Amino acid sequence: MRERTVTVSGASKTYSVTGWRLGTIVAPADLTDEIRKVHDFLTVGAPAPLQEGVATAMNALGSDFYEELKQSYQAKREVLYQGLREGGFRCSPPEGAYYIMADFSDLSDEDDDTFSRALGRDAGVIPVPGSSFFNVEAGDSTYVRFVFCKRIASLETASERLRAYARAGA
Repeated sequence: MRERTVTVSGASKTYSVTGWRLGTIVAPADLTDEIRKVHDFLTVGAPAPLQEGVATAMNALGSDFYEELKQSYQAKREVLYQGLREGGFRCSPPEGAYYIMADFSDLSDEDDDTFSRALGRDAGVIPVPGSSFFNVEAGDSTYVRFVFCKRIASLETASERLRAYARAGA
């Protein structure tokens, strides 16, 4: 599959510089030519110092950094996943992202926009409506997205708030 594989990675979460919006694409040369054409039409180049910073980090940080990062994300994922499950959401732990899509239909009959605002107001935890990510009829989504690229303490607080929200009957 090497001749057909395109690997896309974001550097901003890996190196905790989320505002940078930098990433990499590794692909066979014949595919990168086409990818570059699309990229030129869709984006404006990232500032050179940011590109240099990511290149330096990629070359300077050893495998221990990436193993620790993996373990950190796994621990954070588990905290949020358990908080969501115990808070009445239906979801599965992701295998390769720092987001969890969760079904809230056991908690509310509201649409995803209304539910997201209510959860933010009443529990202090703000998800992104699932309809932001896929095409659905208005008011027809029961999914919201949560992110776990946060401090463990923040995720623990959010998880407790989700559990309290569910106990209160939403």
